[in-house]
Order: sequence, then structure tokens, then C-alpha cells
Amino acid sequence: MEIVSERVSIDRAEGRLSVVISARLPKSKEALLVAWFIAWLASGVYVAIARAGLPDGDPKRQFWLVFLAFWAYFLVRVGRAVLWRLKGFELWRLKDGVFTVKDSIFGYGKANTYFVENIQKLGALNIDATSFKYQLTDSFWTIGGERLGFEHLGRKVIFGKGLNEAESKRVLFVLQEALKVARKKAVAQ
Repeated sequence: MEIVSERVSIDRAEGRLSVVISARLPKSKEALLVAWFIAWLASGVYVAIARAGLPDGDPKRQFWLVFLAFWAYFLVRVGRAVLWRLKGFELWRLKDGVFTVKDSIFGYGKANTYFVENIQKLGALNIDATSFKYQLTDSFWTIGGERLGFEHLGRKVIFGKGLNEAESKRVLFVLQEALKVARKKAVAQ
């Protein structure tokens, strides 16, 4: 097993490659994220209690109901981000001519599979570090920050959440070499 960084590890065996990327943050950022989630939860509970205290015909009840709908949507989004940062992993596996990418929280998540014969243009994403979109997706309170990608049957696939430049170069090199070997085996069959 090769340890690329404290968050990224690579395991190679005959005919198989596995990469595990942890979504963990430094403890100070984890504490901020959890505190934000708790504050968001408390504010929604307070608004719900305040709304329940209003009389039935009051127009503020409708306003607070709409507010609570938006609040619930963002509660789910922030909750998923907290779970991702506390217990999430991105898992890649290349085995038997199939490349699998899975975002796993507590071991659960959907695994997407791609046949190596159909993977084209594997490489690092062109990212403008000065753009607002980059700053937003690279933030620690979101699930995102993908650094690598490829085309599969005309569709773009991005992965490599939260990798820094050194980590992405290393795992990209290892993945490209493993894909070459896997393609040769697929052609030979």
C-alpha cells in the first residue's frame, strides 16, 4: 500500500488498483462545520415554535412556512456535507476492465462503473482558481472540489474530491498506468 498523503492511499495488486480518498478536515474546520449545522438546526426549531404560536389567520404563518421549506432544504444539504466530512470516503477501483467510483458515507453510496475501453481523455480538470465557482466548490462546507475527469461514451465524469495538486498528479499517474495495462488485457481477450 502506498500512502500519498494523510488523506489518500493507493493499493495495488495483480490486476487491481484501489484508491481511497478521505473527506476528513482538520479538527478546527470540523468543529466550525458542526457548530454551523447545530446553529442552523436551532434556528429552524425556533422559527417552527414561533410559527406554531401565531393565530391561524395570521399572514405571517404562510411566510414562516415558506421559510421553513427553504430551511429544511438547506438542512438536508448541510447535513449531508457534515456527514461527508466526518465519515465520507471516495473510493476508486480498477479491476477486470471496469473502473468504479463510489462516494461512500458510512459504507453506503452508489457505485458508478465504467468500462476501460470507453474511457477517453483522462486527466486533470482545467480549473480557474480565481473563479467564483471554483471558490464555492472548493469550500469545506460543500461536497465537491473534483480535480480529475474523463469522458465515457460522450459524457463527462468528474471525480477526485478535495485532492490538492500533488495528490492529483500522483493518483493520476498511477491511474493512467493502470488503465494502460487494463486496456491491453481487454484487447487481448
